[in-house]
Amino acid sequence: MSASSAFNDEKGGSSSVGEPEYGHDPASGGIFSSDYKRHDDLKEMLDSNKDSLKLEAMKRIVAMIARGKNASDLFPAVVKNVACKNIEVKKLVYVYLVRYAEEQQDLALLSISTFQRGLKDPNQLIRASALRVLSSIRVTIIVPIMMLAIKEAASDMSPYVRKTAAHAIPKLYSLDPEQKDQLIEVIEKLLADKTTLVAGSVVMAFEEVCPERIDLIHKNYRKLCNLLIDVEEWGQVVIINMLTRYARTQFLNPNINESLLEEGGGGDKTFYGSDGNDADEEDEEDRQKKAEAAALAKRKPYVMDPDHRLLLRNTKPLLQSRNAAVVMAVAQLYFHLAPKAEVGVIAKALVRLLRSHSEVQYVVLQNVATMTIKRRGMFEPYLKSFYIRSTDPTQIKILKLEVLTNLANETNISTILREFQTYIKSVDKDFVAATIQAIGRCATNIGEVRDTCLNGLVQLLSNRDELVVAESVVVIKKLLQMQPEKHSDIIKHMAKLTDNIQVPMARASILWLIGEYCEHVPKIAPDVLRKMAKSFTNEEDIVKLQILNLAAKLYLTNSKQTKLLTQYVLNLAKYDQNYDIRDRARFIRQLIVPTEKSGALSKYAKKLFLALKPAPVLESPFKDRDHFQLGSLSHLLNAKAGGYQELPDWPEAAPDPSVRNVEVPEWTKCSSREKRKEKKAEKPFYSDSEGESGPTESADSELYSSSGSESGSAENGSASESQESEEASESEEEEEEDDEKKKMKKKEFKKPVQESESEESSEEEERKRARKSKQRKSDSESESDEDDESDSESTQSKSEDSESERDVGKKKKETQSKVPSKTVANDSKNEKKEMSLLDLDDFEPAASPQVTPVNSFLSSSLVSDLEGLSLCDSALSPAALSPSGPQKSYELLHRITGEGLSVEYRFSRQPFGPDPNMVAVQMHFVNSAAADARNLHMEDVRLQSGMRVQEFPEIELLPAGETGAAVMGIDFCDSTQAANFQLCTHSRKFFVSIQPPVGELMKPVFMTENEFKKEQGQLMGMNEITERLTLDAKCRNEHAIVQRVTTAANLGRVPCGSDKECRFAGRTVSGGGLVLVTVATKEDGAAQLTLNCDKMVIGTMLVKDVMLALAQ
Repeated sequence: MSASSAFNDEKGGSSSVGEPEYGHDPASGGIFSSDYKRHDDLKEMLDSNKDSLKLEAMKRIVAMIARGKNASDLFPAVVKNVACKNIEVKKLVYVYLVRYAEEQQDLALLSISTFQRGLKDPNQLIRASALRVLSSIRVTIIVPIMMLAIKEAASDMSPYVRKTAAHAIPKLYSLDPEQKDQLIEVIEKLLADKTTLVAGSVVMAFEEVCPERIDLIHKNYRKLCNLLIDVEEWGQVVIINMLTRYARTQFLNPNINESLLEEGGGGDKTFYGSDGNDADEEDEEDRQKKAEAAALAKRKPYVMDPDHRLLLRNTKPLLQSRNAAVVMAVAQLYFHLAPKAEVGVIAKALVRLLRSHSEVQYVVLQNVATMTIKRRGMFEPYLKSFYIRSTDPTQIKILKLEVLTNLANETNISTILREFQTYIKSVDKDFVAATIQAIGRCATNIGEVRDTCLNGLVQLLSNRDELVVAESVVVIKKLLQMQPEKHSDIIKHMAKLTDNIQVPMARASILWLIGEYCEHVPKIAPDVLRKMAKSFTNEEDIVKLQILNLAAKLYLTNSKQTKLLTQYVLNLAKYDQNYDIRDRARFIRQLIVPTEKSGALSKYAKKLFLALKPAPVLESPFKDRDHFQLGSLSHLLNAKAGGYQELPDWPEAAPDPSVRNVEVPEWTKCSSREKRKEKKAEKPFYSDSEGESGPTESADSELYSSSGSESGSAENGSASESQESEEASESEEEEEEDDEKKKMKKKEFKKPVQESESEESSEEEERKRARKSKQRKSDSESESDEDDESDSESTQSKSEDSESERDVGKKKKETQSKVPSKTVANDSKNEKKEMSLLDLDDFEPAASPQVTPVNSFLSSSLVSDLEGLSLCDSALSPAALSPSGPQKSYELLHRITGEGLSVEYRFSRQPFGPDPNMVAVQMHFVNSAAADARNLHMEDVRLQSGMRVQEFPEIELLPAGETGAAVMGIDFCDSTQAANFQLCTHSRKFFVSIQPPVGELMKPVFMTENEFKKEQGQLMGMNEITERLTLDAKCRNEHAIVQRVTTAANLGRVPCGSDKECRFAGRTVSGGGLVLVTVATKEDGAAQLTLNCDKMVIGTMLVKDVMLALAQ
């Protein structure tokens, strides 16, 4: 949008060119017409049916807002477009609404249903904007709606929306503080979020709503420390400040031993030192205590908590941040938390910030000035960085002076004083005055240069600038108090200046000095009083008070010369306009001139006026500022600002560090493959997988194998043994062949096709009923583990195979006699469905191989024992992949619509050969018409963004009354959006669409119980959905649950150590997102369904489908 068009727009658009924006003459009518027509063109554009016009209007309106123009009168026209389908328009509408929703609350409330719909929008930006607008409407009546929206947004799959939810929490809290408990629950949930985008925002919400709830941080402390480096800069500042306060409550002071030693190494002397016996006794007690403290410090060396070290280690790299606020936050954290030896690292980073803007310099120097009082050493190497430039503003100059004064010591004082000499020549008078005060402080702190400083200041007394002289007098007065007897010449020199210096503070300082040390200048003092008495009525109040003091002191020490002068001055003061001076005159007269009425105090007048006074201590104004947290507004102002949280004191005893431990499941502790192999190698074959699964399985398998050997111990025929040895050798040869094939095809099959467990479980049920045996059916969980181990432990499995077969052979005859012929028939059918254990050469996935019935030369018991042995994990027959139930067919084209041609499709659950990321769709054509159908093909494919289609090959001819089949592949991009296309024959075109159930967007995954638990542990929190349900009466056993779940979704069965749980795993075909399903059964048909998925939309839809399948 051009600037001119925007300008014309504000003037009323093309319809009102030449009209003033505001009519000032009421008679002209302009006051009405211009306001009415001011935004007419924008309103027309917003009411238009064209999205392009609406978009242009919204751009112009947002541009107006950005320039500070008022666009609130357009609110009704804009709010109507909140339901617009164009995403770009919608975004700009929400930007406008966020700005004006608070002002136009009534109109915004009318559109609240639209905002609620916006919370369900597929676009994350729209969902976030809707929540932002909703939280900007400051009306208590919608608090429940806001709360519900925040709770839903906190579970949103988009981190951006969750971040917006965190921003909305403080807004809701300020609107209705009674919602605090519910908001804390949301904060607790968001604190567990692992996304860096959310971390800073939720910590800010925590600080606003419940900063006292430190227990919420315990479990998330280490995560926040580790995420800190990747959080945005604003979030880093917030988190670092919060962690500073947290660490002060949870860890011990790292400098505790040093502070004890410092206390033990000589305390401060008393102000007015006393020589009494009591003082000596107290000193002895102090010495004993300090010696004990030092001994204690030596006995118990401080050991830093690992979590304390983690915080310091993870924040250190942020000292290199480009953001001054982040550097300052880390600097204050190190100053408040780090051991003295490590604090020095922050100095270089803070000095780097002094090259920034003056505002940044001001804040940094305020903090450096505070740090240099306690930790002077760390800034000494950077002394020259604090030298003052002529271009620095006055406040920066004064702060740098403060830092230089704090850094002054015996070694660098000469350099610093040379700098100060240059500064005194500056034209900035405030800066010169501050420099003179700095010289005085240096002289006070470093005795060696006191005389040098005094001489320099005395030279300044002859300066032409009165302000310089006045400030010098004030500083000299303070320095002379330290050694007055040595400097009577200076006092005489200053007495001569009373005629020239007119600054009240300087005159008062000279008079105080002469009065205090009148014994050193007995001849000059009375003359100064005489001169002051002449000009008494014209002096400032502060000078008059010092004249009275001088008169009183001279009357007490030299009453002969000054008695009449003193009475004269007291009489003048008696009638002064200022009541302070009148009161002082009465008080002094009664005290120094004894009469009959004067009380006992007059005896002590000399002691009162001429008492020895301690020299003033020239301290830095930053001395006590470190009790405020550095970098805070309160520290900058040296006053507690609103919302400031005090920095807690260090605890005396360390709190329990275990509160920060996050429970790690046992199955992740032994994650390395070598450790697992070492454990497996010591156990027999059947317990290889069960060593991982849990104690119950291994116990069951031992019981199973022992019962088998007992039952078969009666009959041990030599024929059966020889037969079994042949079978064993055959199986070994087949394993070797299989291993070779797997090596050959390893690159070819990167993603192993997974075997559906439902068939095997149904076959086992049938066998169990047929045999009526009490033996527990062998767990199907062992299959997947043994698959994984087949490569690494082939030699071990072979040797153990032959041993297990010998055990099985002992019970062979007995079971053969028990198994009826009906069972044999069932077994042969089931084995055809699966895959022959002996026909291992046939691995063509296209067609099921002709299988010789296993029962002709293997017993059913041997089959049941060996059916858990999957000898290949890279290629399985299609029959083994499909669920036991018939696959559902969907109608694509009805025969009436298709004029005799009907088409059905089903999801074959086979991997699609040309592209493994596509779902295979099998199409079945039936030509019921009298004429042949020719050239069946696809055209005009219409897909959502990201989706792809592999068209089926053209069918040239489908004769009348015949059927045909074809396979096509569709990449649904892990969504249930329909794929639309035209199905064409030689004469007609039919619009059709294929929409997948969510369960068909997956492919099964084989994994061990440990792998399942590990993956599940990584998909907790917002990636987990838990629902309670009541199982259908026919769905109370394990077999029925497995069948229904695998029918609803293409998932693979996962081994489980508990018979109360069924686990399933799969990955989305397109994106490879993991989907884990757990069905835990309870008494009376109650069950709990848990789904873990990193794609929340898929997870939500799949939960509904699985619940429907289990409940009906």
